Amino acid sequence: MFSRILIANRGEIALRIIRAARELGVETVCVYSEADRDGPWLEQADRKVCIGPGPSPESYLRIDRIIAAAETTQADAIHPGYGFLAENAHFAEVCLDCQIAFIGPSPEAMSLLGDKVSCRAMAKKSGTPIFPGSPGEIEEEDEAISVAETIGYPVIVKAAAGGGGRGMRIVRDESELIAALESARQEAQAAFGNGAVYIEKFLEHARHVEVQCLGDQHGNAIHLYNRDCTSQRRHQKLIEEGPAPHIDPALRDEVCESAARLIQAAKYCGAATCEFLMDRDHNFYMLEVNTRIQVEHPVTEMITGVDLVKEMIRCAAGEKLSYKQSDVKLSGHSIECRVNAEDPDRGFMPQPGNVETFNAPGGLGVRVDSHVRSGYRVPPNYDSMIAKLIVHGRDRTEAIARMKSAIDEFKIGPIKTTLPLHRRLLECEQFVNADFDIHYVERLLEREEQVTS
Repeated sequence: MFSRILIANRGEIALRIIRAARELGVETVCVYSEADRDGPWLEQADRKVCIGPGPSPESYLRIDRIIAAAETTQADAIHPGYGFLAENAHFAEVCLDCQIAFIGPSPEAMSLLGDKVSCRAMAKKSGTPIFPGSPGEIEEEDEAISVAETIGYPVIVKAAAGGGGRGMRIVRDESELIAALESARQEAQAAFGNGAVYIEKFLEHARHVEVQCLGDQHGNAIHLYNRDCTSQRRHQKLIEEGPAPHIDPALRDEVCESAARLIQAAKYCGAATCEFLMDRDHNFYMLEVNTRIQVEHPVTEMITGVDLVKEMIRCAAGEKLSYKQSDVKLSGHSIECRVNAEDPDRGFMPQPGNVETFNAPGGLGVRVDSHVRSGYRVPPNYDSMIAKLIVHGRDRTEAIARMKSAIDEFKIGPIKTTLPLHRRLLECEQFVNADFDIHYVERLLEREEQVTS
């Protein structure tokens, strides 16, 4: 086991890693920017190192400064959390070149699965269901036209690298295709430094279901069942739950097992999430693999009892997974709401500023992952998520009721947050019945705007 790990991240995920490391008897070092100098999570770390000004490119994205901090503090390993450098294969490679363990997959596995084109090819070999689409990168216009005609419109042009909805264009007929290709390439190049794109069939009505997996350095891989992330806006997740509701257990297990085979084939170490879209006939199609810990990992922890972050650390240190597939059992239902410092009534405008009130809810089956407390100032430099509210119940009905109660108890001010929106979504008939698709939130917001205008 490691003696000391450096956490190349901030906020709630940094605090989550600190807690896991502490339970393993491992010291922690937190790097931080000048904007995060008073970050409450820094108080929990054994050591802290400032790595630059507030803007991410001058601090949390500076590989040289992070490596220097690790070497200066004699850290054995680096945990990247999520975002920033978490899925940067070059960063993982630099860590290994400097004889610092990277708590995540090898650069080879990350590149293989992080690139959606190569990932599709490997998924096909592993029996993981994939969308009909181009066999690889689309380079010529004639090829794009041929592929789209073969699989049928609508199609979606997607960036081979990255995520978050960038480099994606929905195309409904041939007249839109060439322009969509060019704009997707330009956006992908600007966002990810890689302008490669490919084409897949686009589902008009789909649910977003993902499978949590773990792998170790000894060739073992398991799944920890699935989560439903259908409640999203502009490809950004709002509410996640698990297990995904109203899916036949036999089909669920088949898809989950195929995801674990893919992770095993990639010789993957650490936590990985295989993301799928599911149509109304419950056909699954793999979207991508996220080669890092997910924001919504607490949902899986609540329904399986497995500490994903501790398993990541153990596996990176060379230990075998603590669990076999037969050890993983489902228990109840869990829901997570992402609490963002945004004003949903004003176009989700970010709400940086002082948090004068932060009274978190409690009680049976209620968990709050947050770095915020009363008196904390939300900086304008980073992602707007300030907390994750997670509940667990015996079943989905109890979990929904518990989440509504927890939201009513959660007091944050004076800044605006997404809590009121989550409360409305939990009352939405489509959510309650799990009869929804990835666009239902946007349709709901449009209807609300029409009523108030």
